[in-house]
Amino acid sequence: SLSVVTSRSLWPRPTLTTGRQDSSPAGSYLSTPRNCPDHSTSLSSWNPGHNPEKAMVVRRGDLFRLDSSATLYSLTIQSGGRLVVFADNAEGSKNITLRTRHVLIEDGGSLHIGAPKCRYRSKATIALLGRSDEKAVAEVPELGRKFIGVRGGATLEIHGTERLSWTLLTRSVSSSGLAMGGYAFQRNFSRGINLRVVDQDTASVLFSERYDTHESRNDSQRLTQLLRSLPARRIVTLAVGDSAVKSLLDETKRTIQSLLGSTYVHDLKYRQAWALVSVIGGGNGSCSEAVREHENHDTGGKALAHQNFTTVDGVGFSVTAYSEWKNDPVPAISSFICSRKPLMQRILYHLFYGLPGFPISGFQVDALDQVVLNLQDDVRTWQPGNQVVVASTDYSMHQAEEFTLLPCPSCTSRQVRVQGRPQFGHVGEIVDGVDMRAEVAMLSRNILIYGEMENACYGNNWCQFFGHDTYGGHIKIFGNFTSVHLSHVELRNMGQQKKGRYPVHFHRCGDVDRRGGYREPTYVDGLSIHHSFSRCITIHATNGLLVKDTVGYDTLGHCFFLEDGIEHRNTFFHNLGLLTRPGTLLPTDRNETMCTSIRDKVYKNYTPSPSMECKAVSTFWIANPNNNLISNAAAGSQDAGIWYVFHSSSTGDSHGLVPETRAELTPLGIFYNNRVHSNFKAGLFIDKGVKTTNASAADPREYLCLDNNARFRPHENADPNRPRVAALIDTLIAFKNNDLGAWIRGGDITIQNSGFADNGVGLSFASDGSYPKDEGSSQEVTQSLFVGESHNRGSNGGQNKYWGQGGADGKMRTLPRNRTFPIRGFQIYDGPVRLTQSTFRNYVLTTERFASAVGFNLKNTWQLTPRNNLSKLSFQPNVPITTVGLRVFFGHPGQWFEENDLDGDKNSIFHDVDGSVTGYRDVYVGRADNYLIRHPDCVNITQWNGLVCSGTYSQVYIQTQGAPSLSLSISRDEYPEAPLVLRGINSQRALSQQYQPILMMSKSYTLHWDGPAPREIVLSLINFNQGDWVLVGLCYPPDTTFQVMADINDRQSNTFNDITDYGPLYSLAELEKKPLERKYFFDHSVGLLWLYLQARQRRDGHSYCSVKGCERVKVMATTSSSKLTCNCTAKAYPKYTKAPSAVVPMPTLSTQPCRDCGASQVSLLPPHHHFHCYIIISIGKGFFLVSVDACSGKVTKKSSFSKMDSKMEQYFKTGIPKR
Repeated sequence: SLSVVTSRSLWPRPTLTTGRQDSSPAGSYLSTPRNCPDHSTSLSSWNPGHNPEKAMVVRRGDLFRLDSSATLYSLTIQSGGRLVVFADNAEGSKNITLRTRHVLIEDGGSLHIGAPKCRYRSKATIALLGRSDEKAVAEVPELGRKFIGVRGGATLEIHGTERLSWTLLTRSVSSSGLAMGGYAFQRNFSRGINLRVVDQDTASVLFSERYDTHESRNDSQRLTQLLRSLPARRIVTLAVGDSAVKSLLDETKRTIQSLLGSTYVHDLKYRQAWALVSVIGGGNGSCSEAVREHENHDTGGKALAHQNFTTVDGVGFSVTAYSEWKNDPVPAISSFICSRKPLMQRILYHLFYGLPGFPISGFQVDALDQVVLNLQDDVRTWQPGNQVVVASTDYSMHQAEEFTLLPCPSCTSRQVRVQGRPQFGHVGEIVDGVDMRAEVAMLSRNILIYGEMENACYGNNWCQFFGHDTYGGHIKIFGNFTSVHLSHVELRNMGQQKKGRYPVHFHRCGDVDRRGGYREPTYVDGLSIHHSFSRCITIHATNGLLVKDTVGYDTLGHCFFLEDGIEHRNTFFHNLGLLTRPGTLLPTDRNETMCTSIRDKVYKNYTPSPSMECKAVSTFWIANPNNNLISNAAAGSQDAGIWYVFHSSSTGDSHGLVPETRAELTPLGIFYNNRVHSNFKAGLFIDKGVKTTNASAADPREYLCLDNNARFRPHENADPNRPRVAALIDTLIAFKNNDLGAWIRGGDITIQNSGFADNGVGLSFASDGSYPKDEGSSQEVTQSLFVGESHNRGSNGGQNKYWGQGGADGKMRTLPRNRTFPIRGFQIYDGPVRLTQSTFRNYVLTTERFASAVGFNLKNTWQLTPRNNLSKLSFQPNVPITTVGLRVFFGHPGQWFEENDLDGDKNSIFHDVDGSVTGYRDVYVGRADNYLIRHPDCVNITQWNGLVCSGTYSQVYIQTQGAPSLSLSISRDEYPEAPLVLRGINSQRALSQQYQPILMMSKSYTLHWDGPAPREIVLSLINFNQGDWVLVGLCYPPDTTFQVMADINDRQSNTFNDITDYGPLYSLAELEKKPLERKYFFDHSVGLLWLYLQARQRRDGHSYCSVKGCERVKVMATTSSSKLTCNCTAKAYPKYTKAPSAVVPMPTLSTQPCRDCGASQVSLLPPHHHFHCYIIISIGKGFFLVSVDACSGKVTKKSSFSKMDSKMEQYFKTGIPKR
């Protein structure tokens, strides 16, 4: 038999199809050969005219085709098999506008504009009218005012002409409008003929020089030679500064005449202003030149030469040269201001020559107000007069720019010409391996639904936050509708700052795909939602919806919004959101000012904390992980691009609809090929929940405020007792995010094939401060690229706050957070995390800030497990590990790090598995001042503030009761002069305290306090492998008596097993002979209680504890000296001092480059389909089994069995390797 197994190494880009049919409930009325609803012979022509007081009701049996524009008070389409269709014609010239306060489609009613197979060609407009304060206008229940409402049983089908929704630049656009940038030069004193040579294809200045033809005949000869060497069609521009004729050779004049077509150069006079722009070999017809006479040190203005050209990309540009003498009085001199260079030049010229005038010459190369954009896709559906927006490719989302398209006969199918010049640069390239091309979106559609607005904010519309009217229109779709499909519609000025009033709102619709009984699954496709006043698309208790090719631009509040935490199986495919601003509706929508000002739903006088409860507005707000995000772009939000938030229970109107939400346990849907950039807080954020209880005295915070109550830990069927399911983040591109490229907290999560560039911090994983909530879980990054500072230097302005010198090339650039902020590529926090097969580029220090490829969470109080491991990494440029290009940095006291002395700061560590970070294989890298982890052969790397050591390392959690304010001092017996002092992770008001040091195994330590010893101490063995041990001495008063016991804590069930009492011994030597016995020794003379802490149980995988639970030793002490400070250091040493030694020999430094290190793709290009082809030829009967890695797609193992027996059963149990 021949078996062929193929698997994709990347998630395939799905082809998402949407059924095309006329799904009107009145299908029999609309049946036509071309499926055009307005062609039905059953329709009656309808021309209601303009009567703003008329409330029009379309009743049973009415079948109308709206043939002309109309103004109505309202339009209600009642039940009974009747419909309204907008008329169209083949020429697309019908152009119908309906102005009304609202459109209500009731059960059985239908509204059609075009159909999937018969797109509407003309221009259709629905204008929604009204103000929020119109007391004479009653609100419609559940809908309010200014809406299109779709009740149960109703149909809404709107299908505009198909246009490409959005694409990417393929060539950068500079703020000058020219790919190579504009050019400007002016000099007050530049004697002779000044020359610039300009490339006619790119508008770049190729050569610049000054020829002093006033004094130097040799310069005149050089000018002649230069002009003769230039190729035909090269642009040349000349301008006189001061004077140019005294030594100007006739040969040079003839060359300028013949090659550039000049008519003035032959008769040029002393100090005469002269400027020329011409083309080599173009003759008189290509020459623009001007002269002005010099009289009394003044030429009376500029001699100005100017010509327009076009680049090969179709961008128009102008070249200008000018020359003049200016008679400008010199101010009285009282002091010299050296910084004012032009003024100083004028003063010195007057002092030297005794003349009142001064010469000026200059050049400019500028784009005309018609820039050509080069695009990735065919944009022939985009038309002159349409509006487009180009996204920011910098830190500030406010660098997004709108343009109007102009006619462009010379443009290709992938080019458009726009009116005006950009204010900012927009990248159109793969920069340093990361795709940073700006998104370009089409805002215009031939079907427009918009809200008519007032000129300014009014009434109770939150005018303290918004200067403009925010009471727009809205579309609300209720459950059990018959059919809803919206495609290629423009929605402008939609949404209201009121809950339930959104541009497009699917309200409690349940399953809207085939699972819900819809033959044609519901979709919105190709919508343009811009200048919205409340979100973009809200999916509320609705499942199976497809949102495709939709643009959300310049909106208030979360844009693509899942509301109550129960929405699932929805797919967001190839959508773009940009310029997502704060709104007022939910605490998570609000900025700092809104957060502290809106307090009507908090308890009494409570003041919210903006950073903890608000400031989370996001372009994609995903309240349930079981949704698909494929090929989307979040291109600028005040806070986050994509935020996965977890509801502990269903909220809002959905509360009680499902028995238990379990969002944080739900496996992640498809996350593939998404881009996040120009966001202030984070590109991708996976963490936190929302508060699901109302404000009360116990918890005064507002309902649905941000809450740190959730940890993403996906399991099969959302059941924590079933196997874990790794969440896969595949192909994430995160760049120019001010703070974090991505922050991800959770259980099993893998990131692969991703790129992080120009972020404050590229990527940070988190689990929990003590134990990962999902026991045995881990996080992994593989095949990814990290760039500290790319060649995308950004544009100063556009609300970018910081502009300063970069480290990679020393040039000026926009900066994240602050000029002094320590940028980091991968931030190690909590754990366990694994970083492998990844590449780091351009993490370079400046005089103002640190930068490192690998760093740690700043001001960290929590644990970092030594099981965090790095391997197969590549650092570029490949510099020695001790140079200023920091691979790793452990911090330094000062700004941002503060004292750098919190417990987590001091215990920072990771495992360099293969030496690709340090050059030493199988070593641990920690803080240089942590003597609990060092030995004499460790290698100091001063620039890192780091230490490289061999050995085995684990943690002991030390939990105390009744003494939360104590500091713990831990000394290694080999380095008693250098104790590690820990403050504990809990507040000083807590009932207990916990300290989480990392210790080298097979060593002895003493523990001391800055006050009375705690009456109860629990020592937990964390990340100990079976057989690992440490010997610890705890300081107590000499009269203390003890009860010591061991147990195993099953943290899942919170039960305690294998409880065993310890017995006393009477010497340390006796204790050292019996490490496996449950014994202790108390040295009364010193005050140290000595215990062996040795792991007796096996630990699997990434679990912090053994397979049976966390092995613990509990010490309960009784003493009459309860107020005595228990620091035994002075008595303990030198009695217990030992000579330092290495338990594991230090490996030798490798000098060979790592051949397999780094990401396999040096550039993260747009994803393609990759296949691993694995052909297996097998002869015989039976069962052939193939194991495939779910993340990489590679075949990992194959086996065959002749029959289904116990061997095959055992193979399934133990024979398939875990990742």
